[in-house]
Amino acid sequence: MTPATAPTQAPQSAEFAGKTALVTGAARGVGKETVALLHARGAHVVAVDLRPDLTTLPDEFPGVRALRGDITREETAAHAVRSALDTFGGLDILVNNAGRTLNKPITETTAEDWDAVLAVNARGSFFCAREAFRVMKSRGGGAIVSTGSYAGTVALPEGVAYSASKGALAQLTKVLAVEGGPLGIRANLVAAGVIETDFLDTIRPDSRSYLASFAEAQPLGRVAQPEEIAEVLCFLASPRSSFVTGAVIAADGGFTAV
Repeated sequence: MTPATAPTQAPQSAEFAGKTALVTGAARGVGKETVALLHARGAHVVAVDLRPDLTTLPDEFPGVRALRGDITREETAAHAVRSALDTFGGLDILVNNAGRTLNKPITETTAEDWDAVLAVNARGSFFCAREAFRVMKSRGGGAIVSTGSYAGTVALPEGVAYSASKGALAQLTKVLAVEGGPLGIRANLVAAGVIETDFLDTIRPDSRSYLASFAEAQPLGRVAQPEEIAEVLCFLASPRSSFVTGAVIAADGGFTAV
């Protein structure tokens, strides 16, 4: 199978002019690409991450507000939302992108492993969504978009904590959509496939062969680039998806269609 090539980035526009977005897990990969797209298309952006390289974002994207913090702590989520209000006067978009993964057989997965993964992917996303929801409710609407995974619906060996956490995030999204609909708040999730980022190198010593095996297993014949997932997140955050809510959108190269 000949791999399909990644498309070039869509032209810049001003579709987010006057909007304020909060992006978690913003220092690299999908999060950073999402910050780049939102910024290029006119949004004010508050970027949150634990990593120290987050502090370089304002140099690359002037006007972006960078906040180092741990989203598994309630006060971090509250502080990030307050920062959006204090700095830019509102909050219209939340991109729940921060995530943590783990590859271990179930018999070797400890309580600490389970708690660490669920704390970021489920609890932290809940904290951010709850704080954003409160503000969006008072402002008459908004969009909450989360980076999920095909692993939230497809069981993967050695992925018990990760799959459970992404399944929880998908259900959180649906509840947000049901409660938020009458308030003008939309909530959607991108069930992403395997993405080629440097993060994968830090968690899998076999990252190159892992990527190659997934590329061969899906119809497009390749894995995703971070900017491709960022484009889907931004679409779901934009007025172009105004009648889409409670959806789990697969962006996995057709992996779950096989």
